Amino acid sequence: MNEHIGAVLSLEDVYMRRGDTVILDRISWQVLPGEQWAVVGPNGSGKTTMLKVAAGVMWPSAGKVEALGHRYGQVDLRTLRTRIGWVSSALEELVPARQQALEVVLSGLFASFGIYDEATNVQRERACGLLESLGCGRIADRPYGVLSQGEKQRVLIARALMTRADILIMDEPTAGLDITARELLLESVERLLTRENPPAVIFVTHHIEEIVPAITHAMVLCGGHVLAAGIKADILSGDALARAFSVPMEVDFRHGRFWPRIRGAMFE
Repeated sequence: MNEHIGAVLSLEDVYMRRGDTVILDRISWQVLPGEQWAVVGPNGSGKTTMLKVAAGVMWPSAGKVEALGHRYGQVDLRTLRTRIGWVSSALEELVPARQQALEVVLSGLFASFGIYDEATNVQRERACGLLESLGCGRIADRPYGVLSQGEKQRVLIARALMTRADILIMDEPTAGLDITARELLLESVERLLTRENPPAVIFVTHHIEEIVPAITHAMVLCGGHVLAAGIKADILSGDALARAFSVPMEVDFRHGRFWPRIRGAMFE
């Protein structure tokens, strides 16, 4: 019997090497139904690479990957990837600036940033509903290029959900946002996670204060190694963060979120 049966996502001894550099070093991890994960770590820790492997965008040097009951290498990844949404600020440069926000959302149906088939009325209604649920209903007919950074990110979230994705990977979605835009986006993520039958969300960030209350679990990644993974409160209140970022650190819990503080004169 497969020990990972029932897991939404499973990585087993995943190893990634490029030249002489080990990017991921024997990572094993499971996302079970009902779990929502944050992945935290410094620059260069392997966060984005790990999630690209999980999404079937990159192939590991060694190890096994399964998603939604299918093992990579034994399934058509083009079909499976329609059930795995990806949101990243890096996608923004691929979106035509003149394309209306509603059209950007609809393009998620075709795994493209253009619309090559006519969307049905039902599909258009779903796209409008997703924009509305993310607080973007009023911008549906605006060109993507004139939207604020936060609005662009929320439009990309709606796009990722058009295919009713079972897994939604959010790779540093608040990058470049000011405080107001960041909080609006995080509020949208919280609403998404607290609705009925949400997707399994994997939220990648450098900043633990961005981890919303509905996220249940956390992983700390550093140098391609998993330093700690498990229940959010246990992981974020432990010493894994201080080890990952190489600074003395305390973590406070306020208003449902965790807030880090650097201790002492670290630069002396």
